[in-house]
Amino acid sequence: MHQPSPAIVSQDGVRRLPRWGLLLFCVIYALAGFFWRDPWKRDDITSFGYMLELAQGNGNWLNPGLLGESAHFNALLPYWLGAWAIQCAPAWITPSLAVRLVFAALLFLTMLATWYAVYYLARSRRAQPVSFAFGGEAKPADYARAVADGGILALLACLGLAQPAHETAPALVQLCSAALLLFGLAALPYRARLAAAVGSLGMLGLTLSGAPTIAVLLGTLGLLVHGTGHATDWVATHSEYEQTAQELQRLRRRRWCGLMGIVTLLLLSAVLASWLDLWRWRIDPPPMRWVPWRNWIRMHLWFCWPVWPFTLWTLWGWRHQWRQALPSRHIALPLGMIFISTLGTLLTNRNDTLLLLALPAYAALAAFALPTFRRSVGAFVDWFSLILFSLAGSYIWFVWIAAVTGVPERPAARVYRMLEGFTPRFKWGMFLLGLLATLAWGALVRWRTMRLRPAIWKSMILPAGGVGMCWVLLTSLWLPALNYTKSYVPVARSISHMMGAEQHMPACVQVYALEDAQITALMYYSKLPLTRNKAASCPWLLTHEKTLPILPHVFDMQQWQQQGVVRRPGDKNDAIAVFARTTHTSPNARNSSEAGKDDSHSASTAVNASTNADTSANAASGAASASSATP
Repeated sequence: MHQPSPAIVSQDGVRRLPRWGLLLFCVIYALAGFFWRDPWKRDDITSFGYMLELAQGNGNWLNPGLLGESAHFNALLPYWLGAWAIQCAPAWITPSLAVRLVFAALLFLTMLATWYAVYYLARSRRAQPVSFAFGGEAKPADYARAVADGGILALLACLGLAQPAHETAPALVQLCSAALLLFGLAALPYRARLAAAVGSLGMLGLTLSGAPTIAVLLGTLGLLVHGTGHATDWVATHSEYEQTAQELQRLRRRRWCGLMGIVTLLLLSAVLASWLDLWRWRIDPPPMRWVPWRNWIRMHLWFCWPVWPFTLWTLWGWRHQWRQALPSRHIALPLGMIFISTLGTLLTNRNDTLLLLALPAYAALAAFALPTFRRSVGAFVDWFSLILFSLAGSYIWFVWIAAVTGVPERPAARVYRMLEGFTPRFKWGMFLLGLLATLAWGALVRWRTMRLRPAIWKSMILPAGGVGMCWVLLTSLWLPALNYTKSYVPVARSISHMMGAEQHMPACVQVYALEDAQITALMYYSKLPLTRNKAASCPWLLTHEKTLPILPHVFDMQQWQQQGVVRRPGDKNDAIAVFARTTHTSPNARNSSEAGKDDSHSASTAVNASTNADTSANAASGAASASSATP
C-alpha cells in the first residue's frame, strides 16, 4: 500500500521562477572568483602546472606530472581539458585564463545537470503532490519545474561549494561528473537515450578524473534503485496516456534495456580504470579519538550548510516513502549518493573532495522539503537568512573600509598586521562590483518581503541570494588581499630578483623537495629552467626550508652557500631556501661525489617523506587560516 504524499501543493504554488533572473544568478556565481587573480595554492596551481606541462609537450598524456615525476592525484580528464584549453586558446588569452574559462563552463554545466536531475526526480509518481478532490492540484510538469528551481537554489546556497568550485582542480570535474550521473539515473525512465548519453559522460568522467571507485558505487546504486523497484514505477511515469497491453510490455522492455545499459557502463568503467591504472586505494579511517571525529562533524555542518537541515526535514516528511521495502527513487537515489560520499569521507583522507560530490544530492533532497513547509517554517528561514547574510555583508564592507581608509584604527591595524607587506588600495572596478552586489541583495530582500503569490521555491531565494552576495563581495572587495595571501607570485618574483634572472637567466636551477605548487609558480612566473636532476651542475639550488637539516646527507654543502629564505605571504611555514654554488667541481669528482651519496640519499628518503608530510599539513593549516583572514 502506497502512503499518501506529504506534499500538498496547488497549481498557484508552482508558478515559474523568472528564467532571466535564475540564469543571471547562475552565470554571476559561476564567473565570480575565476577572474582577476592568480592561480592559488595548492590544488589550483598544482593542477595548472600539470596542464601546462602537457600543453607544452613535456609530459605523458597517460601519466601527467611535473619535471619527470607523476602527479600526486591519479586524474587524467581534468589535466587533459586544461591542456586542450591552453593549446586551443588564442595568443591574447593567457594559459591560466584559458583554463579557467573551461572550468567555469564545467561549473555552469553542474548547475544545469542538477536542475534536470531534480526535475526528473520530481516527475516520479510517488514524488507528486496529493490530488485534490475537486481538482486544482499542481500539474506534474509544473510541479517538477518548481521543485527543480528550488533544487538549483539549494545547491548555490551551499557554503562548501564556493571555493572548490572555483578552482581548476580535479574536484570540479568530479563534481560535474557526479551531477551528470545523477541526471542520467533520474531521467532514465523518461528519456532513455538522453539518460544513456548523460549518464555515460558522468560515469566515465568520474573514472577518468580519479574516482573510479565512486563511479562504480554510484552506478551500482542506480542499478539497485531501478532494478529493485516496481515495474509499475516505469509505467506510471507515462500514466498521462492510456496504456495498452502492448505499450506496457514495451515499457517493461525499456526498463530492462536501461538496466543492461547500466551494467555495461559499469563494466566499461572498471575495464577502463584497470587499463589506465587508475585504481588507487586510499583507505585511511580516522583514529578512535574524539578530536578527529569532532573535526569531521564540524566540517560536515558548515560544508553542507544550509542544505543539511532541509535534508533532515525531507527525510522526516517523506519518511513513509523511503521506509518502505521498495523506497521511492526520488528519495533513494540522492540519499544513496549522500551515503556513499559520507562513507568515503570516513574511510579516506579526501574529506572535502568526496563531500563536494554529495552536494547535488543534498540539493535534490533539500528541494523536496520545500513542498512540505508550513508558512511559519518558511518565515523562519527567511528571517534567519536576512539577518545572517546582512550581518555578513556588513562585516565584509566594514573590514574593507578599515583596510583602505585606516579608520577605525584597531581593525585597520589588525588587517595590516595579518597582511604584512601588502598595501590595500581603492579600486573602482572592485568597488562597483561590490556595490552592485549589495544593491542587488537589498532589492532581493525588498522583493521577498512584499506580498507575493505563494511559490514553493520562495524559501530558498534568500539563502541562495545571501551566499551569492557574500561570494561576490569576497571576490571583489577582498580579492586583492586574498590573492596576495594565496598566490605564489611574490615568492617567484623575490627568488628571480635574488638570482638576478632579469638580467641573466641561469642555465638551470636545481630543485629538491619542493612541492609541485611551488615548482609550477617558479616555472610560470619566473620562467626559471628548473630540474630535479642531482647530476646537473646548476649554479642555483632551491629547497624547502624544512629540509635544511638533511641537505648535508644529499648534497656536498661545501659547494653551496645559502643566499636567503623566501616565505610566502599568509603562510610563514611555506618557505623556500635559496642556495648559490660557490665552486664548480670536475665531472669525475662530481660523479664520485654523487655515487658516494647514493646510500645516504636512500637513508634520508623516509626523513624527506616525513618532512614533506609535515610541510603539507602546516601549509594546509596556513591555508585555512589565510582563507579566514580578513584583508
